[in-house]
Amino acid sequence: MLAASVAAQAGASVAINGPAFLIPQLQDDRGLSLAQAGTVAAAPIAGVMLTLFLWGLVVDRIGERAVLLAGLGGTTLLGIVATMVHGTLPLVVVLFLVGMFAACTGSASGRIVVGWFPPQRRGLAMGIRQMAQPLGVAIAAATIAVVADRVSVSAALWIPVVATALACLSVLVLVIDPPRPAPTDALTANPYRADHFLARVHGVSVLLVVPQFLVWTYSLTWLVQHRHWSAAAAGALVAGTHVLGALGRIGVGQLSDMVGSRVRPLRWVAIAAAVTMGLLALTEPLAVAVVLMVVASTVTVADNGLAFTSVAERAGSYWSGRALGVQNTAQYLTAAAVAPIAGLAITHWGYAATYALAAVCPVVALPLVPRRDATSAE
Repeated sequence: MLAASVAAQAGASVAINGPAFLIPQLQDDRGLSLAQAGTVAAAPIAGVMLTLFLWGLVVDRIGERAVLLAGLGGTTLLGIVATMVHGTLPLVVVLFLVGMFAACTGSASGRIVVGWFPPQRRGLAMGIRQMAQPLGVAIAAATIAVVADRVSVSAALWIPVVATALACLSVLVLVIDPPRPAPTDALTANPYRADHFLARVHGVSVLLVVPQFLVWTYSLTWLVQHRHWSAAAAGALVAGTHVLGALGRIGVGQLSDMVGSRVRPLRWVAIAAAVTMGLLALTEPLAVAVVLMVVASTVTVADNGLAFTSVAERAGSYWSGRALGVQNTAQYLTAAAVAPIAGLAITHWGYAATYALAAVCPVVALPLVPRRDATSAE
């Protein structure tokens, strides 16, 4: 179950985040500005944003397996269409639809882990599942930029097609819906009305996603265009940073199991993200900034599994699909705005100032982190 969950999330991550690694080639081959290329990269993220809650609602109603098969199958078919279009607007539209279908994994694959693993092992298991997102980005970084540079943008778009097709096959072979307890008034009650725990975790996640997606979206472009690295070398380094980010999520998940808390490590991650992004802003012209970019890529993704697990545990079996849909929608809404806004900020103010602005977000997030963990009625 865990392997299938990881495969599903990783395949969707390649489809959603892969277009970010087309930015240099979209500028060189198609004459797009940085802001325009960033908008193309954000198209699947925008599609994800609009459908995450709906997928979560469907998961609560019909289960995880059916949702994953429908969503990943649609993502694969639309990915094939994306390889055939050449105009900028048609590509944006198709990538937007790719994101809409790829959003299925946001709630469904997480629910598989929450449903099949007990609380004392859930942090580590969810950390492994959450590593799938940076793992997918690493796969995209190592392959898409190089293929786009050496062959074409259309050829590079076949990589997400292969990734989602393999993910769909793994779900078909392996996934069984986890058991759910019999419904009771406590389990089916709206958890958002009980307290502000879920709302606060959503807010923290929104703020922490800003530095995460800034680094994810523009690190390769920064290395290629600002520091004059080759596309292959930059792609290899970015891929490596995402592997480290994936391992970091596992480590933080295990730490949360060991300390018996999700919110304490979440607070530690927010502090680390603020410090790292601030140092990256201060040292951006220097060679050490490359090292700090690697550290930032690792630190800024570490919170996702903690927040995701907290939301699922608080919401319970009959609301976790919708709650995780809200969680991911808020994050992707922010992420969709980060690419074009950061592109404009970088164009007018430079990378250092943009990194400094991003460092403010985890500082603001700190007082929002709940002081203690909350659990569902289960």
